[in-house]
Amino acid sequence: MNYITHLNAVFQKFYEDKRLNTTHVSLYMALFQFWNINRFPEEFYIDRQEVMELSKIGSTATYHGCLKQMDKWKYLKYMPSHNPYKGSKIKLFNFGTTSEQLVNEFKTSKEQVVNEHQTSTEQALIPNTNINKQIENINKPKLPKNEFEVIDFFKNKKWPNNEAKKFYNHYQGIGWKIGGKIKIEDWHATASNWMLKANEFETASAVPQKKDNLRTRKNKDYGQPL
Repeated sequence: MNYITHLNAVFQKFYEDKRLNTTHVSLYMALFQFWNINRFPEEFYIDRQEVMELSKIGSTATYHGCLKQMDKWKYLKYMPSHNPYKGSKIKLFNFGTTSEQLVNEFKTSKEQVVNEHQTSTEQALIPNTNINKQIENINKPKLPKNEFEVIDFFKNKKWPNNEAKKFYNHYQGIGWKIGGKIKIEDWHATASNWMLKANEFETASAVPQKKDNLRTRKNKDYGQPL
């Protein structure tokens, strides 16, 4: 697919369609990026949280509303999933092959059109540094699937199973949030901080207690009146 021609056509539709607002455009561009990362398949799965983060949409209701509207207005096909372990499916329509655009393209020589198409296809297939970073962020382990995954992680760090269970039960009980407010983005990093704090606590416990600054007598007879 010639993604440059496609985007030119999409932006032209955005310009002419007065029903759209900035949220629709932002959502579409986020979906296009995931479509690009997946090499422009006919259909692809999405993760709601990742799409909302990339498109900067903070409301789930707004997210679903925009998806349904863009489906209704024939920008895409939205196939929601009711399975919590399986993402929804999206199909983005190819706007790069309309008859008007084909006429404009063939105003140049046939050979130039073929060369331009090959060049743009190669550009779409060659991953750059930014795309690699986005793929890395998508694959970042945000939350553990279960307790056993946490135990394996602690075991690899040479920590006991009991400490892994403490960590899992603690954050499972508070909804995997730091301070009860901030969502955990990378549980591996949070677990590593847990281990560091546990080490600090053990070190502090091993330090001898300081002298009694109040200088009270250790052998005081508490049977005597004050």
